[in-house]
Amino acid sequence: MGDTKNEAYEEDLLDYEDEEEKEPEGANKVNGEAGKKGYVGIHSSGFRDFLLKPELLRAIVDSGFEHPSEVQHECIPQAILGMDVICQAKSGMGKTAVFVLSTLQQIDPVAGQVSALVLCHTRELAYQICNEFERFSTYLPDLKVAVFYGGVNIKVHKDLLKNECPSIVVGTPGRILGLARDKDLSLKNVRHFILDECDKMLESLDMRKDVQAIFKMTPHDKQVMMFSATLSKEIRPVCKKFMQDPMEIYVDDEAKLTLHGLVQHYIKLKEEEKNRKLNDLLDALDFNQIVIFVKSVSRAAELDKLLRECNFPSICIHSGMSQEERLKRYKGFKEGHTRILVATDLVGRGIDIERVNIVINYDMPDSADTYLHRVGRAGRFGTKGLAITFVSCSTDVDVLNNVQSRFEVDIKQLPEQIDTASYMPS
Repeated sequence: MGDTKNEAYEEDLLDYEDEEEKEPEGANKVNGEAGKKGYVGIHSSGFRDFLLKPELLRAIVDSGFEHPSEVQHECIPQAILGMDVICQAKSGMGKTAVFVLSTLQQIDPVAGQVSALVLCHTRELAYQICNEFERFSTYLPDLKVAVFYGGVNIKVHKDLLKNECPSIVVGTPGRILGLARDKDLSLKNVRHFILDECDKMLESLDMRKDVQAIFKMTPHDKQVMMFSATLSKEIRPVCKKFMQDPMEIYVDDEAKLTLHGLVQHYIKLKEEEKNRKLNDLLDALDFNQIVIFVKSVSRAAELDKLLRECNFPSICIHSGMSQEERLKRYKGFKEGHTRILVATDLVGRGIDIERVNIVINYDMPDSADTYLHRVGRAGRFGTKGLAITFVSCSTDVDVLNNVQSRFEVDIKQLPEQIDTASYMPS
């Protein structure tokens, strides 16, 4: 399998971005940060109660996490025992940490053997998950993690596997399947098989075929874990086909999948009024960082250009850019170099940026699920946030109504005055 199939394959995936999140960025920092995060673990227990390796606990403390989130509390004790897990929990609640910590807890690295495989549907998410594994394995020096996705010369990946084989591999299905079929990546020692944003990979039949082909190359006896913020009743049986008697965790089932601490409003306006209204909002609102979602690559580029011409510190990320450029911009935004990000749904899932407290849907998303993933970029891990959606046609109204009925949330028109304290962390 060469690069070409892979790149074409990956580009198909690009415009829906993974969800999840760097989980516990907000998981209650121990000192000053604790007050800023409007969330304290529901359970008073700490990560120590999970009886994790001291090296893991040390990395958790370094990251400032004290209280596990509800989903971590529900999943980690079972996951570290090697049980199969299906988990749905809303955005920003720390699902990534569940599989990162439980995998690191169980792995004893063997030179030249891949013990864990994590698949996700976009490069950005793969890159982010790899960073999480690196962050939590700081004190496990023998443990190597590597990330593989299309758009990078496959020879680079083949050389890496040959010369310094990682214990944990994170990647997108196209590239992983290519490396495995070419016999560069041996999956015969895999003990942990993880799908993040599993609904996106299993709903697309092409991708499901690749995931199944990879799955068949791994041993029968292994732990399988699947995670997503949205897991329809139709896709759950498909997930279970990969598992043996899995523990199923649906934190805040369908109707309650809304995001606590997130203030949501809409604005009715004509298409040609959007730019003026956006300008007004950016002047009036108090924000740390803001993400503005649009429906296409060309609109992202145009809006970003317009904002910069109006002297707003803006940057855009979309699938028309090279992988290297996207990751560079993502990193720059995450580090706070610019305060406004214009994006397509590429960053609608899984991407976690702690300072984002406002999301604006300049263009209405195409479905209730996409809406949930987009607005989940603000108010991560129970912090406060604000989501404003522009409604300019009858289709927009339909999606908004669907969001309200499905997630049992009442989204009101944006008032003339909005109290900053309702969406800004104190």
